Amino acid sequence: MFLTIGTTGTTEKPATDLGFLLHKHPGKTQAFGTSHGTAHVFYPEATDQRCTAALLLEVDPVALVRRGRGKGRGGAPDTALAQYVNDRPYAASSLLAVALSTVFRTALKGQCAARPELPGQERPLRVEIPVLPARGGAELVRRLFAPLGWDSVETTPIVLDERFPEWGDSRYLRLVLEGELRLEDALRQLYVLLPVLDDSKHYWIAPDEVDKLLRAGDGWLAAHPEHALITARYLARHKRLTRSAMERLELARLAEADGSEAEELDNAVGDSPDEAAGRDDGARERSVPLAVRRRDAVLAALREAGAARVLDLGCGEGQLVQALLKDTAFTEIVGVDVSMRALTTASRRLRLERMGERQSSRVRLLQGSLAYTDKRLAGYDAAVLSEVIEHLDLPRLPALEYAVFGSARPRTVLVTTPNVEYNVRWESLPAGRVRHRDHRFEWTREEFRTWAERVAARHGYTVAHRPVGDEDPEVGPPTQMAVFTRTADGAETGTTDTGTTDTGTTDTGTKATPKEGEAA
Repeated sequence: MFLTIGTTGTTEKPATDLGFLLHKHPGKTQAFGTSHGTAHVFYPEATDQRCTAALLLEVDPVALVRRGRGKGRGGAPDTALAQYVNDRPYAASSLLAVALSTVFRTALKGQCAARPELPGQERPLRVEIPVLPARGGAELVRRLFAPLGWDSVETTPIVLDERFPEWGDSRYLRLVLEGELRLEDALRQLYVLLPVLDDSKHYWIAPDEVDKLLRAGDGWLAAHPEHALITARYLARHKRLTRSAMERLELARLAEADGSEAEELDNAVGDSPDEAAGRDDGARERSVPLAVRRRDAVLAALREAGAARVLDLGCGEGQLVQALLKDTAFTEIVGVDVSMRALTTASRRLRLERMGERQSSRVRLLQGSLAYTDKRLAGYDAAVLSEVIEHLDLPRLPALEYAVFGSARPRTVLVTTPNVEYNVRWESLPAGRVRHRDHRFEWTREEFRTWAERVAARHGYTVAHRPVGDEDPEVGPPTQMAVFTRTADGAETGTTDTGTTDTGTTDTGTKATPKEGEAA
């Protein structure tokens, strides 16, 4: 197996800087042991103007068979002879990817202690692989590499036998990549895509392969048009591992689009005691937890609206989805949340893997961000946003408004949110604090009413307000609910500009922003 990486330079920026990046001296020939043979690194040329590093991997076919224990192509072939006569020593594959990670480990991490400024610089690169197996042909090779910043992706088919041209081309080709990239990015792309194109990995696929894929694919894989194919092939079509990797990639994509860290989005599990238990621990004792009352109020409103197909937006750990499943009047239930941890907990709560076929056909759990329009959410009878809006920063609330009321446009939308006026009745809540550490704001009854009426008028809905929980004569109920009903024509009566940020001010001029000491 053979691969070359070349670059050009000038006297001021010599091409031999490639030696610093690869941590391999251009004046030496070096050998490194790998699990499948010996890797050699040498430089066919090394001047200020041009420098090329070559990686030659000598594979031991016998050792490959013995280590494979019958696994993978070459390890468990159709004939005994194929164990020793195969393309392993010649065609770039997962074995070359392993050699890349072994020999150029520091370069893959983007580290260079001697010249720390070099790894972050893009430079003209030329990568050549003389023999590359490509299940999917030259077109797949271009689809995989073209979106990654390469200016040129040149593929030359290799004929089966030059003496018999009528036999046609083999599944192998010569690949030349040219473009200005960071060396780290080029190496990480090759590490992932070589086994993908070969469509065979020659070692045991363990759960840590998901971590390796996501590390190497950080910054490019989640947005790649072929990320599903890449993930499935890299993980040898192992369904459980592929599903896990796809979920984590989707979370990374949403986090990048949202300008957040994935850990910040994946935080829907672990509420504060008051909210998680859902208990109304005010001055007067309550026999029924507030969370149960809220759920009952939502169910009653959905039945009253005659909804059969329901979205639970921001479904968290699936309590409402579970309650909806108990009523056969709800024929289709979709839980949506940005947090995979929450969806995993919901799946366990609902016992989806052990659920009967008829019951499981009624429910789906989807990962998605409510700050973006999603075609999957269109056409439903009702949508529920139960204790969701207060977890958003106010400048992002208009995006949620349009995604739900302007794009998905269910016939009925139910929104519940804490009544901040009621917080003085909570003995366990310190003065001036919101009920949950992740609440970005909590509205008064007037602020919530003003927001709801403006959203209804803008998107063609009417709105009614209902208390949830025992209503205090001075400060109102602990939870407030707005019931939005789409008007007959369904026309929007105002702008749908998702960049609007006027939700922070009510008609009375009160700013709906967190008070001092509240969660920001």
